[in-house]
Amino acid sequence: MKTIVAGREPVTPTEFIELALGIDLELFTGSATESAMERMARLDVAHEVLAELRESDPEAAAYAESLLRTLPLKVQRPSGRRPSRTVRRTVAARSAVAA
Repeated sequence: MKTIVAGREPVTPTEFIELALGIDLELFTGSATESAMERMARLDVAHEVLAELRESDPEAAAYAESLLRTLPLKVQRPSGRRPSRTVRRTVAARSAVAA
């Protein structure tokens, strides 16, 4: 069975939500690589869209608002420090010769 939304066939569950609800998930969740300035700009737009959604579609607004509370996965950034290394010492097999 194929699910078609607005004449399009979504491939992933994310695409289905975007097509069915008309909500861009990345607008409300963000990306892991965005800078602080990009995040502020994205949140300004997301809050404006959320205000319009509250008037037109309260259920979609509630879903979008819950997306705002989710956090994207953070990409580990190098801290500028070298990673600590564990020192391995090989133990040479010594033959004990009893004298």
